[in-house]
Amino acid sequence: MWDELQPYLPKDTAAQYSATQYATKLAPLLPAGALVIDLGCGSGVSIDLFKRAAPHAKWIGVDIEHSPEVDARSREDAEFRTYDGVNIPVKADSIDMIYSRQVFEHVRYPEQVLADIKRALKPGGVFIGSTSHLEPYHSFSFWNFTPFGFKRLVDASGLRLVEIRPGIDGVTLITRAYRNNDPAMNRWFGEESPMNQEIDAWAKENNYSVQQAAFRKLAFCGQFVFWVKKPE
Repeated sequence: MWDELQPYLPKDTAAQYSATQYATKLAPLLPAGALVIDLGCGSGVSIDLFKRAAPHAKWIGVDIEHSPEVDARSREDAEFRTYDGVNIPVKADSIDMIYSRQVFEHVRYPEQVLADIKRALKPGGVFIGSTSHLEPYHSFSFWNFTPFGFKRLVDASGLRLVEIRPGIDGVTLITRAYRNNDPAMNRWFGEESPMNQEIDAWAKENNYSVQQAAFRKLAFCGQFVFWVKKPE
């Protein structure tokens, strides 16, 4: 797996990452009038994130009907569209950025959705987000993707992986779920989680590179974060 993923591993830091960090980093670079889709937007929790990061862009939320998160939606200050779980309701080559945070594990037909993401994005447009690897079943989830498998799915769709980073570690997510989603463990979504700390110490002790540390974290991660691009 090293040979497959090494070109896409971060060189700046192996720190635990999140989809919101990619949004904060990349959304300000969007052109004026850019269109952003939150695919699997749920209640619309990313509206404020993109208002801060890209006030010059238009945010559109897309989701299926009648998920628990959609049914809990109360926001009325943004546009929401319903889709069938495969076909994104936008014109081809029209979207600058698609954001999808912890959604792909719930997608019934991931290959078809990736193909439609490619259709919807402008040439050079980006698809950023996160999904599950070693995460226990939750909220009607279908899949746990390995970073290797996700990269192969991206390749097959005609999109291109730019970067992949580790999220919270799998042992912590499994322990949290086993303890009935113990709220005391929620801190590890925003801080370097225990196994990730252990891997950082291992890398420092053995003088391993940032990429080697990130690679080991990805092997044991509960979630990973991706940056994908549609070729020009």
